[in-house]
Amino acid sequence: MRLFHRFSAVLLGAAAASLIFTGCGASKSPGSEGASPAPADQASVPAAQVELTVSAAASLTDALKEIQKHYEAKNGQVKLKFNFGASGALQQQIEQGAPADLYLSASAENMKALVDKLYIDASQQTPLLRNELVVVVPADSTAGLTKPEDLRGDAVRHVAVGEPQTVPAGGYAKEALTKLALWDTLQPKIVQAKDVRQVLTYVESGNAEAGFVYKTDALTSGKIKLAFTVDPGTYTPIEYPAGIVKTTKHGEEAGDFFTYLQSKEAQDVFVRYGFSIPE
Repeated sequence: MRLFHRFSAVLLGAAAASLIFTGCGASKSPGSEGASPAPADQASVPAAQVELTVSAAASLTDALKEIQKHYEAKNGQVKLKFNFGASGALQQQIEQGAPADLYLSASAENMKALVDKLYIDASQQTPLLRNELVVVVPADSTAGLTKPEDLRGDAVRHVAVGEPQTVPAGGYAKEALTKLALWDTLQPKIVQAKDVRQVLTYVESGNAEAGFVYKTDALTSGKIKLAFTVDPGTYTPIEYPAGIVKTTKHGEEAGDFFTYLQSKEAQDVFVRYGFSIPE
């Protein structure tokens, strides 16, 4: 009987030892001898790309597309999306809630309107560029235009002008022609366009014998030639302000691009396309 009890005690002890061993073994996982392997390196995952919408005057198209290449090459986390058009139309879009992070206008008046209506903070806008108003004709034109008064001649049947209410170039043209007492006289010949680039297209295609565009636009096309430069004393100085729209959801990135537009690197591009920098 004593032998049976002793044998039972031995069996119970062995079973207990086996459970302890099993429990210890189960609590260990592969690699538990040291620190647990770190999850995939989260720091190496690229940050989500930010898309900035820039509403810009149509006359800035070529210069901004070149600037886009330079900027995105250095700032891979930012994608620039441009909304080109007439400055007045872009102003109206912003007022109506269209998404925009920055606004680049061809008219200080349009920028002032957005500042006055609190869509852009006065401290987050600045004069960026200047331009000149010129008259262009088709490359093969023999009209011989040298001054605004020549637009009254029989050789000119159509004069392309941006819509004065929404296209700053059209507004400057109307201002100059009014001061020269030509606006009313030329009304039967005037063909209005939705933006300055459409004016250029009308002249390139021969649908207009002359058109009012910016100096920078005249430099972009081989299908037209410069007839004459409009006297700058006949219209308000052409300024291009830039500003950050208050509703932007990417304030830091918008601020960085706003600053870059004022850098020497960006300004050199603008100058190459015919713009001048305000003193």
